[in-house]
Amino acid sequence: ERRHLRHNSPHAIKMAALANMNAVTLGSRVAGRNVAARSSSVAARPARATVVVRAAATTERKFNFSAGPACLPLDVLEEMKEDLVNYKGTGMSVMEMSHRGKDFMKIASEAEADFRELVGIPDNYKVLFLQGGASSQFAAIPMNLAPEGGVADFIVTGAWGKKALEEAGKYMDTNVVATSKASNFSTIPPVSEWKLTPGAKFVHICSNETIGGVEFKDIPDTGDVPLVADMSSNYLSKPIDVKRYGVIYGGVQKNIGPAGMAIVIVRDDLIGKTNPNCPTMFDYQLMADNESMYNTPPCYTMYASGLVFKKLLKMGGLEAVEKLNQAKAKLLYDAIDGSDGYYVSPVQPEYRSLMNVPFTLSGGEDLEKKFLKEADALGLESLKGHRSVGGARASIYNAMPVEGVQTLVDFMAEFKAKN
Repeated sequence: ERRHLRHNSPHAIKMAALANMNAVTLGSRVAGRNVAARSSSVAARPARATVVVRAAATTERKFNFSAGPACLPLDVLEEMKEDLVNYKGTGMSVMEMSHRGKDFMKIASEAEADFRELVGIPDNYKVLFLQGGASSQFAAIPMNLAPEGGVADFIVTGAWGKKALEEAGKYMDTNVVATSKASNFSTIPPVSEWKLTPGAKFVHICSNETIGGVEFKDIPDTGDVPLVADMSSNYLSKPIDVKRYGVIYGGVQKNIGPAGMAIVIVRDDLIGKTNPNCPTMFDYQLMADNESMYNTPPCYTMYASGLVFKKLLKMGGLEAVEKLNQAKAKLLYDAIDGSDGYYVSPVQPEYRSLMNVPFTLSGGEDLEKKFLKEADALGLESLKGHRSVGGARASIYNAMPVEGVQTLVDFMAEFKAKN
């Protein structure tokens, strides 16, 4: 038996209207719970919830707040399900197709074309669909952009920037021009304090740190030195001014598709001078020359990602996506900030991520454990924070519906009232 969630407050009605306006049919219901609407603010004591416990259907979907792999748009999943055994009358699953056959070649071609249109990629940039995720690019980037070594500058604002730094250090000299380690990566150092290296091969940033929940809101000006950005956890969450970057890369498993692929956008003049010891699969020029098919590509992930590109285009592009993401993030941050210190965001407000929202409970570790246990029982999946930060973390990527964030906020209010 399915559970129906009703939200009748003016704020909830407004949020639902926003979701409908952007055609976001991305989620489903939380199993086994019927909660009458309350104010989304945790500051005021909420009205008593009406809770009706029912047997959950086996097909009931949770609200998945995992940092990655993460939730995918429900309508995209349904289309994939429909075509799983017999894709568009071809008599084959996409998983069975030859990557050289006309059916898959059409899928791959449309995926790149739609991605270019969605992001607005200039003609002098290549798009590469590569295996190995973003972590492989930590090595591929210095091998392609600094074939003879040299120095690269790194701005370290969290765990992933640190990993990129350490990997690049195997192939070239590295310089940490700024870091927020002293604040436990809760902020981004002002650009005015950066000490950039003259003649550096590139400057590397992680545009959104998944663990710490800090996000660059402006693109730093690095002059003639190529700016390289790991966008794994905010890829396609907002418009991207591609021409400001030399390389953009990111794994797809957070905001785009199933795990197993990275998408690299690289300017033409930065490829073709690869380190002679570079593994074949890391050679950007070779991959570009072979249209990402030097070997068998991650076919099913390319297909699923292509469906997401089409969906985002139909929604109105990345401008519309950003507006929805801003509304979802505001809903959750307002609940945290309005809780009179019961819930605490560790991140400096001007750098708070729209995608990954870490928060702690001022009542301590035992209360946090209780919060996470009760949330999990209600179908609010994967809210536990990373071990280096603690507390909770809600990853509210593109595919998380407004209803999912509202349900979390309602639960936070109810938990505060009872504890």
